Amino acid sequence: MIQLYKMAWRDLGRNRRRTLFSMLALGIGLGLLILMAATVAGEVRGALQTSIKLQTGHLQVRAASYNEDKTSLDFKDLIENPDALTAQIVAHPEVAVATPRLYATAIVAVGDTSTGVRLVGIDPASAASAPFKEGMVSGDYLTADDRTGVLLGRTLADKLGLQPGATVNLLVNTSNGDVDQQPFVVRGIFSTGTPSYDETTIFLPLAKAQAIARAENHASAIFILLRNQDQTNAMAQALQAPQYQVKTYIEMNALLQEFESFATTYMVMLYLIVLAITATVIINTLIMSVFERTREIGILAAMGMRGGRIMAMFIAESSLLAVGGIAMGIALGVALAGYMQTYGFFIGNVGTTGIMIGERIYAYLTMNDVITLTIMALVITMLAALYPALLAANMEPVEALHGGK
Repeated sequence: MIQLYKMAWRDLGRNRRRTLFSMLALGIGLGLLILMAATVAGEVRGALQTSIKLQTGHLQVRAASYNEDKTSLDFKDLIENPDALTAQIVAHPEVAVATPRLYATAIVAVGDTSTGVRLVGIDPASAASAPFKEGMVSGDYLTADDRTGVLLGRTLADKLGLQPGATVNLLVNTSNGDVDQQPFVVRGIFSTGTPSYDETTIFLPLAKAQAIARAENHASAIFILLRNQDQTNAMAQALQAPQYQVKTYIEMNALLQEFESFATTYMVMLYLIVLAITATVIINTLIMSVFERTREIGILAAMGMRGGRIMAMFIAESSLLAVGGIAMGIALGVALAGYMQTYGFFIGNVGTTGIMIGERIYAYLTMNDVITLTIMALVITMLAALYPALLAANMEPVEALHGGK
């Protein structure tokens, strides 16, 4: 076996430029696939964590009859006395923060321009509201007793041409089915780095949101963040009660889970296509080597080397090409993924809805992706060597010697 690899190494060294380019082709293909896998994994992971932080939390406790799609404000669909329930939830040691939130549909009108938004009543002082406070880009943050101020996302503010201090009319659906209209002052503008969220969400202090929606002392949900995400299912079981429904972040991000499943299937197909294309380079390299060494193969066969050993010699060459190309690919892929993981890639507002895609995509490289792609590249490269190896092994000694003249 060692002798075969010595011969394979010598044969590859006969045309170093061609050997190097063959390795580079495999390396570049594998490196790009590692980057793509890390980018998809990073985007899915980032979208999920962003959704947890901004929109769903790890858990939400709601009234048993609450329908999120309808954003119902009927008292039977809301949690009465949410502060008391929040205090009970916070008593669990696994809970990092819990806070009541009220959701309502609304329209923001400025002059002749209007747009539909989701109104969210929050406790400004809660740690769960920290992303909005930390994301302030201009103006002032809300206070719990603010009765006239509203917080707008930067994307929405830019769309409507608003600055802090501007006045907007807010039309809000109420619990009795009416629409209430009040003027508000744009207290501040925030950015979460997620344009789709910033364009469709406005914030009011919880007390004011309850007042304008006529849902005093009621909340749509208790927003919960845990100390350990792995405890989500266990905590959901602990909070179960007949009058409530407990939703986990997985259930509330079903669309993202479907996207991840689709992306995984699509990426596997893409991996195979790219690796198959790069494998053709290996095939061409070995076929050219077979024709260049026809007379040599005939001499080896005439001296008694069996076809299986000749075949093994070309497979050994292919394995060396694979190892060299894979090493280059891993180095390239890890370097590119590392850069993307640190600095990301700015994509701006892509206009997606339902998935919390930020302005910048970050990669997230996992050892599982590297190992999977490495094995796929190795297997496909070795399979690609079979045809040239069989071609060499099936040569008749006399014809091979004649062909070498």
